[in-house]
Amino acid sequence: MLDSNRLQRLQQTSLWDFALTFYAKPGVEQACLVLQDHVDVDVCELLFHSWLYQHGLQAAQPALAEARKEREYWQQTVTMTLRQLRRELKPQAIGNDAIAKLRKLIQQAELQAERENLQRWQQWAWQASNHNQRLKNCAISQHDVEKWLQNQLFCRPVDSGGRSVSPVCEEGWEALHTLARQLDHHE
Repeated sequence: MLDSNRLQRLQQTSLWDFALTFYAKPGVEQACLVLQDHVDVDVCELLFHSWLYQHGLQAAQPALAEARKEREYWQQTVTMTLRQLRRELKPQAIGNDAIAKLRKLIQQAELQAERENLQRWQQWAWQASNHNQRLKNCAISQHDVEKWLQNQLFCRPVDSGGRSVSPVCEEGWEALHTLARQLDHHE
């Protein structure tokens, strides 16, 4: 059963504000970029799960799968398109003020697209209830946050030896470890 106090506290906290604060913590920005560029992690979804964890909640996998499809579509058609264009213009922007200004505008649009995606994740979570079963209580110890994050992001089963099956490379594990250390355990 979903703890209504946890949900109420979540509904009083903006995902965007959490993301800005969390992203500014030591090592978090670099860890997010490693996961984005080397393991194909959607940083907005990563921030969403981290936000839920801070409030003692997690997304229920069946409900998450449907929401993830919608969010992935947005990321692929809007955010990633802008990111790719920004990156392609980087060499041309060197020594060309007009291209540098254009690239800056695209970067601002990319950030706005990510903010919109976070707002959509937030609305999805804020509409949770015991009836629609989108969220559930999270009883993960602080020592297991790294593995929990991996499971939330990749939805990979555990093998017969009790180890998670994961597409995460060594750099990715280090990044997940950094993020887990920076997340505050809910009380």
